[in-house]
Amino acid sequence: MSNLAELNAANFMKVALRPLAFLLCSIVSAEPRENNVTSPNGVIEVVLNVGADGTPEFDLLYKGRSVMKKSRLGLVRDDADFSDHVRFISASDVEQVEDQYTLMHGKKIQCTYNANKKIFHFRNREDKGFDVVFQISNDGVAFRYLFPGEQSDGVKKIIDERTSFNLSQETRAWIQPIAKAKSGWNATNPSYEEHYYHEIDVASLPSHEPGWAFPTLFKSAGCWIALSETGLGRNYCGCRLTHDSGSTTFKIGFPQRAETMPDGGLNPESTLPWYSPWRVIAISDTLATLVESTLGTDLAEPSVLSDISFVKPGRSSWSWVLFKDDSTIFSVQNRFVDFASAMNWEYCLVDADWDRKIGDDKLGELCAYAASKNVGINVWYNSAGSWNTTPYTPRDKMLTKESRETEFKKLASHGVKGVKVDFFGGDGQSVMAYYQDIFEDAARHGLMVNCHGATIPRGWQRTYPNLVTMESIKGFEFVTFDQPDADKQPSHCAVIPFTRNLFDPMDFTPVCFSEVPNIQRRTTNSFELALSVLFLSGIQHFAEVPEGMSKVPTEARQILKEVPVAWDESKFVDGYPGKYVVIARRKGSVWHIAGINGEATERKLSLNLGFVGKPESSILITSGADSRSFEVRTNKIDPKQPLGIVLEANDGFMLKVASSP
Repeated sequence: MSNLAELNAANFMKVALRPLAFLLCSIVSAEPRENNVTSPNGVIEVVLNVGADGTPEFDLLYKGRSVMKKSRLGLVRDDADFSDHVRFISASDVEQVEDQYTLMHGKKIQCTYNANKKIFHFRNREDKGFDVVFQISNDGVAFRYLFPGEQSDGVKKIIDERTSFNLSQETRAWIQPIAKAKSGWNATNPSYEEHYYHEIDVASLPSHEPGWAFPTLFKSAGCWIALSETGLGRNYCGCRLTHDSGSTTFKIGFPQRAETMPDGGLNPESTLPWYSPWRVIAISDTLATLVESTLGTDLAEPSVLSDISFVKPGRSSWSWVLFKDDSTIFSVQNRFVDFASAMNWEYCLVDADWDRKIGDDKLGELCAYAASKNVGINVWYNSAGSWNTTPYTPRDKMLTKESRETEFKKLASHGVKGVKVDFFGGDGQSVMAYYQDIFEDAARHGLMVNCHGATIPRGWQRTYPNLVTMESIKGFEFVTFDQPDADKQPSHCAVIPFTRNLFDPMDFTPVCFSEVPNIQRRTTNSFELALSVLFLSGIQHFAEVPEGMSKVPTEARQILKEVPVAWDESKFVDGYPGKYVVIARRKGSVWHIAGINGEATERKLSLNLGFVGKPESSILITSGADSRSFEVRTNKIDPKQPLGIVLEANDGFMLKVASSP
């Protein structure tokens, strides 16, 4: 009889036998057995147990030491409970999963995924079956639930997911609160635009009813752990973490009641068979493994689009972030088309109210002019029906398939390349379906999509390659609104590569060398330049304007003319979440190594750059005599020697190296 079967038997035997059964499970080594599965390299192990009350649980071990103990599994449907009084039935043999795929942009466009897969079969007290599918790779754990087909037809509804992650007592977290639904400007929350708690003791983390956003970073039991979800289809809501004050356990939570389309579904419902999204636990004793991981797309569904030839990632000019609403006029947009052309950028974004201030006919004229300059035009839309009161237009054009078809057909006839859709309504299942309706309808008309005021992508950029980026972050525009946000920008930027931008594209709209009206910018110009490499987005919208760009050295402008958005390789070089970060990214034979100091004190770096090969040329840009000037050095680096760099408070650097193997 298997270990897990013994535990099930123990549920129906004398209480005195139960401790013995658990003891037997706890002392068995990480050898193949029915109730465990390991990573290909044997470093990560998951052990499934059934508790005394029939509660399915898992333990997570890393290099033989316990990282999570007795973390719950299970769901509750409106017609049946699959979270307690369950019986283990059997487990599949271990299956090796191998996948190779190409992304259009991001930290690594050619991706490989290898994992060990095992399916655990359970039945509840009504003898209804459910499975837990585990896939363990060398960089983490993923699992999801499967309800196989049953005799009865009809829609099933999940009212609670009992999945939990039981962390050690000394755990620290880098974690973002979800905003209360319908709060904020014109009731536009939640939009994943809150500041992170940095390295907070989880036991002292306050209760927060709306929940905590994915991805969340933890330091626990000697490991770095990132929790997230991916593979979200139309049959589930977007989830988050919930937490009780004083506890070190986090649970999967569902959206707030208001996070839904009018008359649309909130919590998960579907016919059978039914897969849930993947629960992702990236884990390692080094930050490099997490920062270089592609788990968020490894587990996402492959592309559902038949034609992606129109998807062309790139860089973009954008007038609104510094010049705001009054800049959305034809003459200014013409100037920003010229700016994009001069910078060798692929796009110019025309923001809110273009329909009233420019109009359809002039938009067509602008697109034609931009095309003559080899620049594509993207235009803004308000997603909103009744879930927010934002006054910007065009609005309501995305709401129905009929109106989307009309609008997308018109845009395609003008030569528009993509749409930026803003102010979504939350994470309810009906809103998740709304996003995917937009992606699919836009793709049929050859349009790319950028979402603002939005949820996190959860791997959608693989499933819908025309989704080039999503905001879902307190981005640079907030620096232009309030001094407190500007004050927090350095440390905020230093946590993002470990959290929000870990797996998914992010439209932060970085790089501003100009002074912001009525705001004292805290970052140096070298810090801003580094963000063009540190942050990942399928279309990188730069905040800088023509006047500011004309004042920076030729070498800095040249980097921004050439900086890719689709990388062949990314390497974590050094850093600590919220304090500083250095990341190297390669395109062909050229490396861009960028770093920022998110703290208000000097930091000395000693960087091992042996991975760059044999440098043919290099250019290092750091701060000059003051925070708004650059120092440019072109002496070739020696990768055999550590590179020393001193970063002042809120400072950064950029190193570009052309090398041979």
